[in-house]
Amino acid sequence: MGDSPAMKTIGVVGAGVMGRGLAQNLAQTGHQVLLQDISAEALEAASQEIARNVRFSGMLGKKTALAGFPKVSADEALSRIEFTTSLDGFGAADFVVENAVEKTEIKEPIYRRLDEICRPGVVFAANTSCVSITRIGSWTGRPESVLGMHFMNPVPLKDTSEVIRGYHTTDQTIETGLAFLAQMGKEGIVVNDLPGFVSNRVLMLTVNEAIYLVQDGVASPEDVDRLFVKCFGHAMGPLATADLIGLDTILYSVEVLYESYNDSKYRPCPLLKKMVDAGLLGRKSGEGFFTYGVA
Repeated sequence: MGDSPAMKTIGVVGAGVMGRGLAQNLAQTGHQVLLQDISAEALEAASQEIARNVRFSGMLGKKTALAGFPKVSADEALSRIEFTTSLDGFGAADFVVENAVEKTEIKEPIYRRLDEICRPGVVFAANTSCVSITRIGSWTGRPESVLGMHFMNPVPLKDTSEVIRGYHTTDQTIETGLAFLAQMGKEGIVVNDLPGFVSNRVLMLTVNEAIYLVQDGVASPEDVDRLFVKCFGHAMGPLATADLIGLDTILYSVEVLYESYNDSKYRPCPLLKKMVDAGLLGRKSGEGFFTYGVA
């Protein structure tokens, strides 16, 4: 599982839940990481959480994507990550993963700037759950080098990612993306580009409909999730999954699907909108459909 010299330094845009998990996974698998966010506070929180999670990961044994890689200390992992509020240093990146919020008006300027900074041929992987990869590629002068890479949360614990081929994405770019995932201890499942791809066209409908069940008084959040866990053997129910992902991210994703397909089946549940407006975002805020302790 040794690193390819061509993909040693990895640029990670966004230090939210997914960006932090990616930076941790990459540092624990021997990469140098440039972790960028516009918020210094987000970067400081990311540093603390990564250190805490690396310490905790030692207790998980082989139940992670990191099995087979040498264990590293929290200090060693953090020494491999450069925390920055600027994209200027991404000229040194051999591969870039973008994790900005699921809003095109936020993503587009990032890609235009990355296209200016990064070396020709450097692959851009969009860690998006719903936004069209073909559309993202159109914001660059290298659409053939843009693919989707939908990581699952928490990143270090998941050994598989959804890889999305845009209209112009070349076979070589797909091969590079799969090699990159292998360096992280993961495999990729390649699918084609339509908003939501495979996982989120199914998952977001399920989560959104589960929220309607709560809104309509059909069942409590606890009972909705118990049915999925007990009857179908799911590791967690759709509402606990929504809390883990973040209800704001769920709302953005459903809105992208609704806009992309103009299909009423993707209409966001009013209760979901209300909870996001109230700041009940799930695990990251301490409360969503369930209540959590915030570290």
